[in-house]
Amino acid sequence: MHTREEKVAAFGRLLDIMDALREKCPWNAEQTFDSIRRLTEEEVYELSDSILEGDRQATAKEIGDLLYHMVFYARMGQEEGAFDIADSIQKVCDKMVFRHPHVFGPHAGEATTAKEIADNWELVKAKEKDGNKRIMAGIPKAMPALVKAVAMQEKARGCGFDWEKKEDVWAKVQEEVGEVTEASRSDDPSALEMEFGDLLFSVLNAARLYGVDPEAALNRSSEKFRRRFTYLEEQTLRKGISFKDLSLAQMDAIWDEAKAKGL
Repeated sequence: MHTREEKVAAFGRLLDIMDALREKCPWNAEQTFDSIRRLTEEEVYELSDSILEGDRQATAKEIGDLLYHMVFYARMGQEEGAFDIADSIQKVCDKMVFRHPHVFGPHAGEATTAKEIADNWELVKAKEKDGNKRIMAGIPKAMPALVKAVAMQEKARGCGFDWEKKEDVWAKVQEEVGEVTEASRSDDPSALEMEFGDLLFSVLNAARLYGVDPEAALNRSSEKFRRRFTYLEEQTLRKGISFKDLSLAQMDAIWDEAKAKGL
């Protein structure tokens, strides 16, 4: 591992490279906040993939790619006279110090459990907001719906708005299933969409309460579906049969074969 001095030097090198690229590379020079934003989103997903795959070298690379984007934004902010990288770093440092009174405050060093910290997190954050800013306002509207729903539930939990017993959530899930079923009998697509949304929201809430990462769970099920459908496709190709020539019962039989093979 590198020393603190080496880490500081590496960050300084990145700043120097960004300065050179912004001043001497035509492509880098013409980029804007808007043009880089989409690329940043891709980098976040690539970092997430490397973490899910457990590839630490890939994670190191993706962290570097994402850090490059952060320095890029800061350089553009500097050019506008709005802020520079030091402002960004100081802001996050100030925020972390404020949100961790058990580490930096007058009660630093006192025993605090991870659960106590998590339970009080949103209340601590609320103290630093101005009086007109609401807790849910910090959740981006552009955030993917699944991630957004979990973020909202976590913020509500942090303020004490949560189920007293996790088992109680199942009654809510069943209630939402009934409302979806009832809405499906109507001719109102908007109402059906809303009820499906409520059902999904309640299922995500249940996953959270039981300590299950819904993104990881859904991804796992999706990959399982991919493996089994690929097996179905390969078997039909091997036999020279087209999907359209198979009955649903025949497809189910091959699907069961895939399950039996542990796919």
